[in-house]
Amino acid sequence: MGIRRSTRQFEQDPFTDLLFNSLLAFTLLFLITILFLNPPAKKGIIDPKAEFIVTIKWDDSSPDDVDTWVKGPKGGVVWFRNSEVGLIHLDRDDRGIAKDSIIVNGVEIINPLNQEVVTIRGNVPGEYIFNVHYYNSKSLRQANVEVRAVKVNPQLEVVYYGTLILENKGDEKTAVRFTIDADGNVTNVNTLFKSIVEVNKL
Repeated sequence: MGIRRSTRQFEQDPFTDLLFNSLLAFTLLFLITILFLNPPAKKGIIDPKAEFIVTIKWDDSSPDDVDTWVKGPKGGVVWFRNSEVGLIHLDRDDRGIAKDSIIVNGVEIINPLNQEVVTIRGNVPGEYIFNVHYYNSKSLRQANVEVRAVKVNPQLEVVYYGTLILENKGDEKTAVRFTIDADGNVTNVNTLFKSIVEVNKL
């Protein structure tokens, strides 16, 4: 006489189904919660710790050294040996192609960009003067300088854009000057020359 097997062992237990479906629902809710806790980064949003950014750029791959000097409303001067006065900061001092290379897997990679960056990190009322100084000329050629000043907050606004030429080593020119009021508004944008480079400090 054959052994009769019960078909109950092949039947699905409703309680097991309920537990499995509950686990799936919990896992789905957990993943959705993680997505909301870590939203994808928004592209194209600039949030620098500055109110104004001024960049001084000259010929790519040039060995020549162009320096930025800034005189603030309280009389202090920012330059490469004094990179911070109040809320004015020289964030990048570029010396041409010097120290602009790294070795990766035995291959030298050179960054051709020559650019200095100054930030103003608060709205201190008064006039700001930005001068460029042709500190060193290894190429013995003129330096073609591009000047850009932007107001960052509450939205990006170009205050000034222009170009100038430094013909010889030692030349100094005013790149841009402007006045900021207590509300951060900019007035009196001009390039009227005023010397602020102190040769005896160099």
